[in-house]
Amino acid sequence: MLLDVDGTLAPIVSRPEDASVPEETRRELRRLAGRYALLAFVSGRAGDDAERVVGLPGMTYVGEHGLELDPEAVHWERSLQEFADTVDWPPERKRLSVSFHWRTAEDPDAAEAYLTQVAARAAEAGLRPRFGRKVLEIRPPVETNKGTAVRTLLERHNLHRALYAGDDTTDLDAFHGLDGLELAIRVAISSAEGPRALAAAADLVLGGPEALLELLRQL
Repeated sequence: MLLDVDGTLAPIVSRPEDASVPEETRRELRRLAGRYALLAFVSGRAGDDAERVVGLPGMTYVGEHGLELDPEAVHWERSLQEFADTVDWPPERKRLSVSFHWRTAEDPDAAEAYLTQVAARAAEAGLRPRFGRKVLEIRPPVETNKGTAVRTLLERHNLHRALYAGDDTTDLDAFHGLDGLELAIRVAISSAEGPRALAAAADLVLGGPEALLELLRQL
């Protein structure tokens, strides 16, 4: 069982640092950890921050959309931080990526327009911009994503059956990471902000973290 964190297990909040997995969900995850060969959390956050939000130490956490498993990504750390210094917007700095959120912006349309320009500049600088739910992420130009992370975890544990649940564009990559398995279950957490393609690619579509909790209780 592989799960995204924000928007999937933890409800979306105005400030990312305030996110938390509800205790009742944490209780179910603790139970499921004893039932499955692997319970892993694949997040856009840094791995240690994802662990803080989930609140279950000792589990498997892969952060920054899989970049933490790619040794090439570290070579772009300085370039990413230098680029962030040129942007007139508060950055969320992680070791291997930088994110710009606009959920709390007074003028969301203007904020998105400005960050669209930032994305174009990032691409010109050889970096890879990607938009998610009210966030622009700037990444290194490496062929690593949640899909490669999922595939790596499954291969490490010699697993051929898996469930993945997620809510955003990067989770489409994770869905593809299940391709070719003996059994694959793709769960989309749907929202007005989320990509339509995620629901289209899913085997099961749920309305939010509360609905996912109900699913976890049945497993």
